Amino acid sequence: MSEGTRSSRSRERLGKLVREGGEVLTVSGAARILGGDNGEIAKTLARWCSQGWLSRIKRGVYVSVPVEATSTDRAIEDAWVLVPELFGPAYIGGWSAAEHWDLTEQIFRDICVFSARPVPKRNTVIHNIPFVVTHAPTEQHFGTKSIWKKETKILVSDPVKTIVDMLANPWTGGGIQHVTDCLNEFFKSTHFNPDRLVEYADRLGNGAVFKRLGFLASQNLGESHPLIDACKSRLSKGNAQLDPSLKGNRLITRWRLFVPAKLPIETRMAE
Repeated sequence: MSEGTRSSRSRERLGKLVREGGEVLTVSGAARILGGDNGEIAKTLARWCSQGWLSRIKRGVYVSVPVEATSTDRAIEDAWVLVPELFGPAYIGGWSAAEHWDLTEQIFRDICVFSARPVPKRNTVIHNIPFVVTHAPTEQHFGTKSIWKKETKILVSDPVKTIVDMLANPWTGGGIQHVTDCLNEFFKSTHFNPDRLVEYADRLGNGAVFKRLGFLASQNLGESHPLIDACKSRLSKGNAQLDPSLKGNRLITRWRLFVPAKLPIETRMAE
């Protein structure tokens, strides 16, 4: 077989892979599309990478490089497509989901991910894309919606689960100030479902959620709202911090919640 024939054959195989494999390409996926064993396909992908047709994300994971690109260090059109392969089983949550559901106008560069995989470090940059990853066991992967980015299915926490997750770990919502802003927007939106909010918080099993939710909801909805009684009836023993990253030096006894003397949010400090 001549060099030109081999080159033409290689381009045909690469074209087939890109058309059928989508934006994120793996060794196992390529083996299914092109045929051949994983070892052989891995060498083929590595060769195409060295030739500039693919760009390596991590071992065994590649993205295609457009013909017009001037560098193999390409930007991913939508970085969310990397999440299933890099962190799955996983879902987009926290501030990233809040942006998706229009609960905030604030824009975050980092992508917030909840993953069932072990998380050796919270902050990681892959292919110039910053991810912030929280470990969440698979039983906590409820309340998600499937969305499609080209050929890739991605899970995103629904609006209610987004709020519950941020109340469980305020840092995943960008801190208590931003969590409060998102919660207030949530209360005004068509996403607000008090029964589902309580259901999800019960299912998550984090007692601090009801303490934070009750305290913050009473500021917005008033003491007579049924959600307040639902939170009161579910208060766990012990005291929690409104935001673990802030030192709470005043105890709101009715909510068993420590809050800072100077809050970053405007609240009524009723005991």
